[in-house]
Amino acid sequence: MSNPPRILVLGTGGTIAGAGSGATGAAYRPGGLALETLIAHLGALGLAAQLVPQDVARIGSQDIGWAEWQALHAACVGALADPAVDAVIITHGTDTAEETGFLLDLTLPTTKPVILVGAMRPADAVGADGMRNFANAVKVASDPAASARGVMLVLSLIHI
Repeated sequence: MSNPPRILVLGTGGTIAGAGSGATGAAYRPGGLALETLIAHLGALGLAAQLVPQDVARIGSQDIGWAEWQALHAACVGALADPAVDAVIITHGTDTAEETGFLLDLTLPTTKPVILVGAMRPADAVGADGMRNFANAVKVASDPAASARGVMLVLSLIHI
């Protein structure tokens, strides 16, 4: 990839896109922030990648079901077949990230990087980890060595 990689970012909601009533409150709404907002914040980090957002859902991952999995799978299949797309990143809640990753790993031809990314704290919380995780997901998705390795999860669960 000599030009910045073109990465399709599929949003499903989850804590990584969560928004609360305050930076120190415990209550929040999973998927409360638009995918474009997350990408705009990530763009300020100066990563060399073209991120193309596409919403699939804006839910907590505990509520994901067959309809969302089918839509997510179809979007991934389309992206993997598209020569203009170099990789796929899926923003996802942590409750069912393993199940979604396993389903996609079993059913996708992962010739391009497919990365799930999530967070333990909502995007507007003090000490939010989502942007760091998202930035790391972009770095992994941009690495040609990440191709043909199956569906991967990029997530740091360390918090104080």
